[in-house]
Amino acid sequence: MLHIEHLEDGLEIFKALGSGVRIKIIQLLLQQQMSMNELANHLNISNGALTTHIKKLEDCGLVITSTESTGHGNQKICKVTQDKLLVELKSGADVDERTCSVSLKVGRYSDCEVYPTCGLSTAEGLIGVVDDNRYFSHPDHFDADILWFSRGFVEYQVPQLTPASNHITQLTISAELSSEAPGSNPHWPSDVSFYVNGIHVGNWLSPGDFADVRGIFTPDWWYPNWNQYGLLKMLTINESGSFIDGMRISDVSISDLNLEDCSRIRLRLAVEPDAEHVGGLTIFGQSFGNYAQDIRVNISYVPQETAS
Repeated sequence: MLHIEHLEDGLEIFKALGSGVRIKIIQLLLQQQMSMNELANHLNISNGALTTHIKKLEDCGLVITSTESTGHGNQKICKVTQDKLLVELKSGADVDERTCSVSLKVGRYSDCEVYPTCGLSTAEGLIGVVDDNRYFSHPDHFDADILWFSRGFVEYQVPQLTPASNHITQLTISAELSSEAPGSNPHWPSDVSFYVNGIHVGNWLSPGDFADVRGIFTPDWWYPNWNQYGLLKMLTINESGSFIDGMRISDVSISDLNLEDCSRIRLRLAVEPDAEHVGGLTIFGQSFGNYAQDIRVNISYVPQETAS
């Protein structure tokens, strides 16, 4: 999911989507990746005209292309990089709002309790042995770019680096997530719980554990029947409550978290043993899945005089 917090930041994307042909390209690629020749045939346009459209979609990050070898030589393959677009429409009252951002590597958790099936891996190779939760305590876990477990939790310490005498208005967390099935299963629901500073802010129902196609950034050595990619989810907590991708999940507000009184924020992602769907959790870092990112945390704030 691509999150546009301010309208001016999305100008190039809006321009790229201001074309019926480019909208059709996105719709086709959401169904499956295609070569340039296949796209041109579906759209009944020349390859030269298609190249211009694809370039505009690439420039704003909606589409990526790669050259792949086939039985008929090399072909340029096109893929969509985003499955959702969230645009925030903010009024002029927000002009003083600022953001403090941090990116957390998947393996840099501060606490955990996980149960098999489970494992961790860097972009280069597995850490220890799969389904042995002792390796979640191995020093190499800090380098992990993907981790998975059937139930339990991982918890991260997020530095709270907003300047003094400011009022925190919103906490936004984005990460690529999926369930964790033995092997893989696209229909494997799992209730993923989110906690901030020990407060349960809500759940997201993950639909499955996906391996139908290789993740865009998943390493070539990775086993084809293992977790390939997830869904990019965004948890937002503000004065109105808590939301996943803009959909309310609870009434817990930013004021309930007392973020201004702490130097660190504890973020926990869990699959509880008594959940309705205990289907595990996979967290993808920048070297796995379809999104080249780790766990991103944005803390929005305004000066105290603006808040009052």
